[in-house]
Amino acid sequence: MKNVTLNNGIKMPILGFGVFQIPEEETQAAVEAALETGYRHLDTAASYGNEQAVGAAVKASGINREELFITTKLWIQHAPTGNVQDDTKQSFQNSLNRLGLDYLDLYLIHQPLGDYYSEWRAMQDLNKEGLTRAIGVSNFHPDRLVDLIDHNEIVPAVNQIETHPFHQRAADQELMRERGVQIESWGPFAEGKNNLFTDPTLSAIADEHGKSVAQVVLRWLIQRDIVVIPKSVRPGRMAQNLDVFGFTLTEDQMKQITTLDTGTSLFFDHRDPAMVSWLGNRRYS
Repeated sequence: MKNVTLNNGIKMPILGFGVFQIPEEETQAAVEAALETGYRHLDTAASYGNEQAVGAAVKASGINREELFITTKLWIQHAPTGNVQDDTKQSFQNSLNRLGLDYLDLYLIHQPLGDYYSEWRAMQDLNKEGLTRAIGVSNFHPDRLVDLIDHNEIVPAVNQIETHPFHQRAADQELMRERGVQIESWGPFAEGKNNLFTDPTLSAIADEHGKSVAQVVLRWLIQRDIVVIPKSVRPGRMAQNLDVFGFTLTEDQMKQITTLDTGTSLFFDHRDPAMVSWLGNRRYS
């Protein structure tokens, strides 16, 4: 497995297993299968409602904790204690308890909404205390990311954002590279939108390598040094997604995929007032 080195020296597997939208009752079996297949990087979130199942799978696997890289995410805090920093630390502990872990490898602010500056100050404390080896953000556009960096002590190690062939984020990635932030893709297959799995360009490249379109997309991301966390509940597909290190896309094939970029989200806009209000009023702890 190829690793990337985060800005604090921590090694992070470039390919992991995501559990977004896997029902809680199916998550433990899916994660156990992923670990059996060879995944050692797991990604969940408080808002997914399946942290406990992820933790149960980790425990059942018997794999040494040091061999795993585990990420979860902090939802927007509404400060029932009256103090966002205290509330953030309590939410972190709730996630840790559900996962059954003593520490995290990466803790992310899930949304760039609410008082995320207070959240970040609390996360800096958690990082300094060794409770999470690295801290980062998710869904941050460049302006908010730069502002957070410029006014805080610790630079986010990771920014997990929508990244796939139809929304490639090249300019965002370049800014992150300049600022020492690792880009991580969520939604690498665009959930099949725009007929991704039958796209003529991707299908032709897949045929040239004797691979699937999914494998080509993952390889394209990895060759761009983008961390990626595909999801599947099928062991065969899990294995296929992991089998992307034995071939290389040519420079011309990489350029062909570049032409698919639409430059816009296929899911939602974090700058849309209605979406901001909808996200901001959801409650998770």
